[in-house]
Amino acid sequence: MSKRTLTTESGAPVADNQNSATAGVGGPLLVQDQQLLEKLARFNRERIPERVVHARGSAAYGYFEVTDDVTAYTSAAFLNTVGKKTETFLRFSTVADSLGGADAVRDPRGFALKFYTEEGNYDLVGNNTPVFFIKDPIKFPDFIHSQKRDPFTGKQEPDNVWDFWAHAPEATHQITWLMGDRGIPASYRHMNGYGSHTYQWTNEQGEAFFVKYHFKTNQGIRSLSGEQAAELVGKDANSHQTDLLQAIERGVNPSWTLYVQIMPAAEAADYRFNPFDLTKVWPHSDYPLQRVGRLVLDRNPDNVFAEVEQSAFSPNNFVPGITASPDKMLQGRLFAYADAQRYRLGVNHTLLPVNAPKATKADNYGRDGVMALRNGSRHDKNYEPNSYQGPAETGLALGAPKAVSGYTGTHEAPAHTKDDDFFQAGELYRLMSEAEKQRLVANIAGGLSQVTLEDVIEKNLAHFHAADADYGKRVEEAVRALRDA
Repeated sequence: MSKRTLTTESGAPVADNQNSATAGVGGPLLVQDQQLLEKLARFNRERIPERVVHARGSAAYGYFEVTDDVTAYTSAAFLNTVGKKTETFLRFSTVADSLGGADAVRDPRGFALKFYTEEGNYDLVGNNTPVFFIKDPIKFPDFIHSQKRDPFTGKQEPDNVWDFWAHAPEATHQITWLMGDRGIPASYRHMNGYGSHTYQWTNEQGEAFFVKYHFKTNQGIRSLSGEQAAELVGKDANSHQTDLLQAIERGVNPSWTLYVQIMPAAEAADYRFNPFDLTKVWPHSDYPLQRVGRLVLDRNPDNVFAEVEQSAFSPNNFVPGITASPDKMLQGRLFAYADAQRYRLGVNHTLLPVNAPKATKADNYGRDGVMALRNGSRHDKNYEPNSYQGPAETGLALGAPKAVSGYTGTHEAPAHTKDDDFFQAGELYRLMSEAEKQRLVANIAGGLSQVTLEDVIEKNLAHFHAADADYGKRVEEAVRALRDA
């Protein structure tokens, strides 16, 4: 079989791809060697800026199938018929480390899901935990700086990690999740995914509901101890990528069942917890899980760079029937995620195959910019409204309007009857078995005992005492024992 002809970027045939052009045998290189200069110049530019967070990721394609009728709550077309299937793309990730980091580390996991619906792409960007460390986006850059590599030492520092948490008591709930048994998933297949934020659904009648998403793994929860994780990292730093890739290649397609918690919008104001606080959960006894459908992953990407690294998600990508809630962290992400991708990939990143709609067509007046692929023709106007045949607005709202009142300014979130930074962390601790509590305490003490400033240790211990007296006592004793050793 004859091979295709190797060409330069401009399509010219390459005569010799093994030897650079020189001034005579053994002489210096020639600047006229187009193939050499083009290859080196392109190679120098192969890497794009990695994500500041969620840099290390793995992904797969699949589908979402509706199994239960939820049309009483949302008018979203991809959820309107039992049995309906929608193509999806799911990217898993670690949060804190860089692109070259290991998979089996103690860190939250990203669970970013793109639905290619007939009404456009819907992005649900969540984690493997139902809560997060902070509840106001203005604190997010500082939080991430404290968790990433120190500017001087070049590595993650317990002093920075625990100093930030000492000044963020609302993080106690998420710390209890992270340091517990589910802090290191055994694989991406063996963990749950959560929307984490509160979203708004609106039905055909214009009635509004607040919802939380829960993707329960059908493979069962499996996690690693710190010792097991360290051993696995030594054997295969890409363990979770390896597992996901090989499972799908073997035809062992992982799946999750989607459940939602549904709160009528009128109940939000008087609920005992602030329903828009990302550091809180809604107890299932208040709002039980209701099944929606099944998510299945059945195809690996053909090219990791093109499809995983260049995939872009934004919580602002909604479809009719699903919109944002007043969740402050979600509101901040509505801007930050799309802006991050415009920086990393360019303003036309939505035209890349992995990001472009599949079940419909994007049709708007966006023009030009780096790597523009869709600029229209002589028959297309680049403004709106116009007197020609360009796309026009529908006039139909994506969801029910939200009432707002009060004065502008920097406000703390409104307090509800059961709102504090420690109650739910204590509830989580009290749900744990004795063995789980022992491992949780050991994991916390291992890092907290390395902190230099005694005041930082005391502030963090006070948080655990406030969550539960036994919790605080055990952590304090474990920290003192390690520091006295």
